[in-house]
Amino acid sequence: MRTYVFKVVVEPDEDQWHAYCPVLEDKGGATWGYSKEEALKNVREVVEMIIEELIEDGEPIPEAPGEEVQVFAEPRALVTVCAD
Repeated sequence: MRTYVFKVVVEPDEDQWHAYCPVLEDKGGATWGYSKEEALKNVREVVEMIIEELIEDGEPIPEAPGEEVQVFAEPRALVTVCAD
């Protein structure tokens, strides 16, 4: 079992929020929401769907140096707090 942590970017965009995962953007890893929290929830769902598709298709899960993708050999709990 491996745990992957993907960096995501959430930015304001006129009257909504744009969210994307840089390492998965070329595979459709981008979405939006009316609030920052909604955009973050949506991008998490998109990342999960992309990873599931990669696994089903037998393709490798992207790994990148630095903070783009962190891979752990053991399970981890991930908590994201939106505090402005």
